[in-house]
Amino acid sequence: MINNLLIYKFSTLFQILLEHESKLNFKIHHIENKELLLSKASKLKNYIVLSKTEIPEINNILIYDFVPMKFSQLIEKINLQFLKRIFLNQRSFKVGGYFLDINSRQISLNNNKLKLTEKELNTIIYLSKKILPINVEELEKNVWNYQEGMETHTVETHVYRLRKKIFDKFKDKDFIVRKKTGYLIKK
Repeated sequence: MINNLLIYKFSTLFQILLEHESKLNFKIHHIENKELLLSKASKLKNYIVLSKTEIPEINNILIYDFVPMKFSQLIEKINLQFLKRIFLNQRSFKVGGYFLDINSRQISLNNNKLKLTEKELNTIIYLSKKILPINVEELEKNVWNYQEGMETHTVETHVYRLRKKIFDKFKDKDFIVRKKTGYLIKK
């Protein structure tokens, strides 16, 4: 399925992204007219609108209020938004031997269910799409949206508590594995 980024009334950003289009994993469109935007969005299956302002008729919108930002960070934010969109369209999916229900924010195994916080759910979703261990800095940036270089132990604390919850409920100490280079979900 093709990811489509609809850039609304932001020609400068469109031109910058257009220069890098061959390296992007989404197709970019520039739209200046709201009616055309709504029409285009209604015809596409997988899209995100990038806009400087809110558009009440659009649910899949990423508001560009995070300037200044490195180009690579912007691409990461867009890609993360596409990932979230894909997962939100799926009610549940399998992660390792578990089922993750996004709508109810529960993880289950053999009729045992565990309620998750939004950050716990987002952490599991993010880690489930990775093959290699993910370091704390990447989780801070892509799940917690922290700035680079901030001194915090929030991620480690949350992952520790999530691992403990899963162990207490399912007796599984290896669902989220801690490696020297970061965290990994056992597949």
